[in-house]
Parts: sequence; structure tokens; C-alpha cells
Amino acid sequence: MKLLRITADGLPRFREKLDVCFYAQQRVSEDQKEQLHSLFSNIYLNPANGFIGINASGKTSVLKVILLVLGILNNEPINHIKTKDILGDTKNAVINIFFYSEKNKEICRLEITITGKKTKTEGIIYSIVSEQLWTKRTDEIATRKAMLDFEEKKPVMIRSGHEDFLSEDVSIMISRNKKTGENTRVVNLLQFTNVNVLPFSEDIPAEVITYLDPTIESLHFDENDQKTVIRLKFKGKEEIILNSPIELNNYLSSGTVKGMITFTLAQEVLQNGGYMVVDEIENHFNKEIVTTLMRFFMDSRLNKNGGTLIFSTHYPELLDEYDRNDSIFVTRNRNGITVENLSMILKRNDIKKSDAYQSGFLEGTTPMYEAYMQLKKSIASSIR
Repeated sequence: MKLLRITADGLPRFREKLDVCFYAQQRVSEDQKEQLHSLFSNIYLNPANGFIGINASGKTSVLKVILLVLGILNNEPINHIKTKDILGDTKNAVINIFFYSEKNKEICRLEITITGKKTKTEGIIYSIVSEQLWTKRTDEIATRKAMLDFEEKKPVMIRSGHEDFLSEDVSIMISRNKKTGENTRVVNLLQFTNVNVLPFSEDIPAEVITYLDPTIESLHFDENDQKTVIRLKFKGKEEIILNSPIELNNYLSSGTVKGMITFTLAQEVLQNGGYMVVDEIENHFNKEIVTTLMRFFMDSRLNKNGGTLIFSTHYPELLDEYDRNDSIFVTRNRNGITVENLSMILKRNDIKKSDAYQSGFLEGTTPMYEAYMQLKKSIASSIR
């Protein structure tokens, strides 16, 4: 399954309806096709989607919505999804999920209404109030504009509330996915934004290690009596024996550890065509490492199965890696979070995106001048 679009109404942290598209909305030139993933006909996916904004602009909140949606599509109970907190104390959150079924060659729309109820012992418990699923075959689609129009279609599945063995927080997608055998590989790296400890004990590809730190000769994980022994060797040095992945942080930089996690899991996503979601992608990385990751996803020769990188960043320089504007989203938080696709603000692709962002031309993308002056005065007054 490939996400095409998400809309969400009724989320407490958002000022207005959230609307995020993952397919190419601008015209696709011949030379740009190598950076995109072809679905069918003239429909292409953006394989690297970036959300940029100043601190506290809502970037992480948007990523949480996307992860919630991916969890719902993968049959996860809403109350078990790690990012369910984005629903807050909602009474009526209406989420529309448009996706492409590779197996059935169909465009699908799932509309799901979720409500939360406060409990004394478990906090807020979420349940699905209503749900409908529409489908249409790709050979019915004449134009890109009509692709997500289901006005003339009747739902193929409707949640009735009488489904046997269906939990109140599990989507009817569980029935569909059982028939089609579809699911999506999702790598959620939000927990590694500031904490870098290897979450797995398998050997890391040597090429990944050499790229991140050429002074490392080898790194191996051995299982002895149900315990993991880590063998780390630097070139020209004696081998170091460690008993816990956390001890690696004493010998390797945070960037190296995070890189091992990120590039190893990225390889899985590129192989399987899933999703990798990274918050503050530049944390512990230099610009070249980040752009390398982006380029891997935007290389159709490497990314044959349509793996998708979704990330947030503070660094406008990363925007210049894109030839297009429709895979970049600007987040702002002014009495509530808003998200705007850059292609709706910046109509031309030939304008340097980092300059437009840093200059304040996009509005709300630079710290307020008044706040800056107040901070400067405060610091000046404290220095004697």
C-alpha cells in the first residue's frame, strides 16, 4: 500500500484541516522521473517528503499523524499506536486516508471517525465511531485531478458495529488486508531523535560502518548463553569487548551510532518499499550524511519498490536538494498548527528554496523580530 493523501479534521493541536499529499502534484518532466516512483499512468510518488519549520511549529505533530494513519492501515489497535497522543481529547476526529493498492491496482479512500473518552485508570481511550471504505480501479481514472474523487462511488465496506470479533479501536482494514495479504513496513525513528542506542543485535553492513567512520575495522555481535557480546575493533588497535549496546556510546560518536541505526533500517525500507519516518533528521548528522540518505530514496535505480522517507528538519539548506516544490511542506504554529505545501506558495521551481525560507518570504519561517529584540535586551541587561 502507498499513501497518496491524508486529510484530518478535529485534531486539537491543529488550527485547520490537515491536508498532506504524497504524490507529485506539479508537472513531471522527463529528467525528474528518475527522482520519483511511478505508480501507474502519469501518477508518481514523491519518495522523500520533508516538513520544515521553526522550533515548536508542529513538525513532530504532523509526523505523529502520519504514523497514526500508517498504524491504522496496518491493523494496529489505535490504543496501542505509540503516536495516539496526537488525538488528544478529541470528540470527533475525521480522518480520510487515500492510498494505492498495488495488489488490486486500486485507489482506495478510508474515512474513519475517532472519539476519545477519559477514564480514571487508563487516561483517554479511543474508539472508532464510524468507518467507510471506497475503491476504484486505476483503469477508471482519466485524469490526476479525478483520481481521488469518490463522489459517484458507493462504499464497498461500512462499519456497522456488529462485526464479530472486531475491537472498537481496530479498523475494518483488518478484513480487507486479510483478503489481499497487504501490509506496509513502517520504521518509526521518533524515539531516536535525541537518544542513540542500537535497537538490534545483528551485524551492521560493513559499507555502512566504513561510510560513517572509516577508522572502524570491524563490529560484530555474538550470542553467547543468550547474552549479546559486542566485538569492536578500530584499525591498528586491539579488539574491544562490550556487553551492552549502550556501551558503544563510549567509543563511537552519536552521529555514527545514529547513522548505523538509520542506514541499516533505510536499506530494509528500500528493499521492501515501506516508510521511514525521522524527526529532526539533521540531529547528530552533518549535511552530507543527510543528503546522502535523501538521495538514496530519490534514486529510482536504488529505490525500485517505492520506499518513502518522511522527515522533519530545521535546516533550509536541505530544501535545495529538491528540484521540485511539491514534496516540501512548511509548518507554522500560530494559535494552532498549519501545514502548507511549498508548491502552493512558491510557484516556480527555479527559485532557491533555502533563500526563500530564510528571507521570511514564506512568512512564519523565521523567529519573530520582536522576540529576538526582547531576548537581546534581556541578555544585555544581565551582563555587567
